[in-house]
Formats: sequence, C-alpha cells, structure tokens
Amino acid sequence: MEFFNEKIDYENPFLSIKIFHAWRKHDHMTTWHYHKELEMLLVLEGELDVYIEDELLHLMPEDVVLIGSSELHRDRSWEDKELKYIVFQFDLEHYFDQNIIPYLRYFADPALSLSKLNYILLENAAARIEVVRCVKTIFAEWTAKEEGYEIAISILIKQILLTLLRNDSRHVLSSKDHADYIRLKPVFEYIEQNLHTRVGVEEASKAVNISYYYFVKYFKKVLGISFMDYVNFKKIKKAEKILLTQNISVAEVGEAVGMPNMAHFYKTFKKFNHCSPHVFRKKMLDWVH
Repeated sequence: MEFFNEKIDYENPFLSIKIFHAWRKHDHMTTWHYHKELEMLLVLEGELDVYIEDELLHLMPEDVVLIGSSELHRDRSWEDKELKYIVFQFDLEHYFDQNIIPYLRYFADPALSLSKLNYILLENAAARIEVVRCVKTIFAEWTAKEEGYEIAISILIKQILLTLLRNDSRHVLSSKDHADYIRLKPVFEYIEQNLHTRVGVEEASKAVNISYYYFVKYFKKVLGISFMDYVNFKKIKKAEKILLTQNISVAEVGEAVGMPNMAHFYKTFKKFNHCSPHVFRKKMLDWVH
C-alpha cells in the first residue's frame, strides 16, 4: 500500500486550521494519506465514499465524517454524481487551553482512533445536525473574517468536541474520575508558579505526597501525556505570549520560561510550533500588520 504524509498549510498562523469548499464532477479516487490534523468532511451535494483504514463510509448530503490524527484515509467520488463538500482540518492541541487541558487525554490518546466516534454522527441525528451546523458556521466565519472570527472558530471547535464527548454512549472516549484531577491540583499550581524556572518531577511528586516513580506513571495515566511533556507544553505557551507581547530577545524569552539553554529551547519550541521562535514571532506579527 502506498501512502503519504500530507502537510497542511495554515493561512492564518493564529488558527491551526484549513477549511475550504471542494467540488468534483468526475470519478476520482484519492491516494492513501494521513496528517497530524483531525479532518472533517461535510457533503453538501452528491455522494462521497470515505475509506478510513479498513472501514468504508458512504456519505450523502448533510452527512459528516471525522478522521482522526494520523489515520490513513482516502475518498472516492462518482462521475454521474456532482459532488460539493467542505473539507475542515485542524490541529486539536492548539485548542486546548488551561481550562480544558484535562480533556486532552480523551482526544489525544495515540492508541485511540477518533474515527471510531463516527457512530455518533451516523446514529445520533441531533448530534450530527449540531456538528454540521458548527462546521458550516466555521466556514462562514472563516470566509467573512469579521472582527473576532478567531474567537468564534475556537468556540465552535470546542462545541464539536463537547457534542462528541456528551453523546459518546459507547464510551469510546474513556471516562476518568474527577477525583484524580482534584488530587493533582497542587501539581498544576506548582507548575504555574514555577514556569519561569526549573520544574522538576521530584518537587511535583512531593506536592501530592506520592513517590517519584509512582507519580510519573500516575500523571501520564490521568492526563494521557507525560509530566515533562505537559510542563514543556505550558512553558512554550508562555513563551509564545512573551514573543508577541514583549520586545525582548529570544534568549531572554528562553530565560523567562526557565529554558536558558538555547539549543533545548529551540528544539522544544519547534516540537510544538514546527518553526523557530524567531520565525514564529515574525510570522505572527506580520499577519497582524
């Protein structure tokens, strides 16, 4: 089987999305491909066959399908059925802020194929209608680009996630006892208070009075990501804000988030943004002006 890793280019660097109208009037089968971004296909007119791994979904007008991160997929249109549809791709992690980070594990577990949630869109008419509404409104907001459209799109993406979460009757998204997050609250507070300096596992484990080795496993089990990945995520998010709001050097930004080693700072920053801090700042500020 031949397949390729598709790179998604974002027009607006503040929004990790790509959304567009697509149109076909011929028999066409795309090649197998995958990408980091989640993808939603919404048929407006005609019919579309979507292959996700070894599953085939036949979409009619007002049907929508979800394709998870890095899931192999392809689709097919038919010569005698004119096809119009919306393609919506977005980087899920971009939309997880401090308030909803505990839910990241529901959607970002590498062992979970998010396409398994398509049963909701196939069987639950109310949920499907709501998701369709959100995708259409995101496209309208993106097209009009009125003041605050970035806020509107962020809210709508979260509404899609909420709709899937609350209508997951088969519990594809594993539930987690809220008590675990309450227990880790001192750890989150410790991280927030020390983003400007070194944040260590040993100190964090002491904050909840459990052993170092158990803490490492426990944290990852609860959040779905490792402790240091979470810390780096928080540090880089703080670095992004400083880069865009303060006229200081990149080296000073690294110092401000407790990453004085520039090689380490650049490597970590690039992991989350696919570019250096210099390029990130220029790209963002150029977009604003």
